[in-house]
Amino acid sequence: MKAILCTHFGTPDDLIFADIPEPSARAGEAVVRIKAAALNFFDLLIVAGKYQHKPPFPFSPSSEFAGIVESVGAGVTDVAPGDRVMGSTGWGAAREKIATGTDRLVKLPENLDFDRAAGLTVTYATTLYGLRERGKLKPGETLVVLGASGGVGLAAIEIGKIMGARVIACASSEEKLAFARSHGADETVNYASEDLRDALKRIGGARGVDVVYDPVGGAYTEPALRSLGWEGRYLVIGFAAGEIPKIPLNLVLLKSCDIRGVLWGGWTLREPQGQRALMNDIARWCAEGRLSAHVHAVYPLAETAKALKAIADRKVMGKIVLRP
Repeated sequence: MKAILCTHFGTPDDLIFADIPEPSARAGEAVVRIKAAALNFFDLLIVAGKYQHKPPFPFSPSSEFAGIVESVGAGVTDVAPGDRVMGSTGWGAAREKIATGTDRLVKLPENLDFDRAAGLTVTYATTLYGLRERGKLKPGETLVVLGASGGVGLAAIEIGKIMGARVIACASSEEKLAFARSHGADETVNYASEDLRDALKRIGGARGVDVVYDPVGGAYTEPALRSLGWEGRYLVIGFAAGEIPKIPLNLVLLKSCDIRGVLWGGWTLREPQGQRALMNDIARWCAEGRLSAHVHAVYPLAETAKALKAIADRKVMGKIVLRP
């Protein structure tokens, strides 16, 4: 079968398109024929050797996928050949078939297509875990979303609205902000042309904002943190800007606010049943049309390098999908 392989750390152009042996299902596993696989910003970091997890070589990028169960191993009762499923494995999905534990799979509603399903797991699960479990977002609260047009940013806008929040979307261009508004954002801030702290102070008013969802980091972190109101919650999702910020802790003291890490992958290992319940909610909302799972573009598997470079150029709104 065909696969995209990373044989050494480097750039997307160092990836190779190769033939590898087909997988077989061990006990507790299923083999899934992949119909669509999605890419995320962290795939660039994994390929470059700059991510917290470094898979052994050779490995395939892409952590999430959707497809059809082709075979199952001993003891498997929760899925069967022919089932339509989606899942996430950390890496390894940029290939035609994958073998994985069935605890990582969720069955698809009949009216949810493979392309959108492939991009649901990482961004929407990270966001729902972050806003529900870590942020304790309540109806009527104000949610600030940084990097609002990317995959996790879009997810935060849509899930924030489902949870009853007033959503302020922040991004670096008017095109991205228009995209955010089309997906439900109530207010927008262009932090390339306007001071972020001043804008959030103006929009948040005397009360300030309640929750900040930050997948960007870098120079935007401190001004966003300063916009929090009393007992606000700052959710650390990632550092797409490339810089891990250093926070003056007196800001946390003076606002009696919290900075909370959101490590969805670590939570799924500790709470697999909670993750499956969370994904059932997400799949249902998407099938009902409440989540867009917007696909920016679809690339053939052989053009994975080109797809990753589109993400690196920061022009992607929503998700990039590969089709084997």
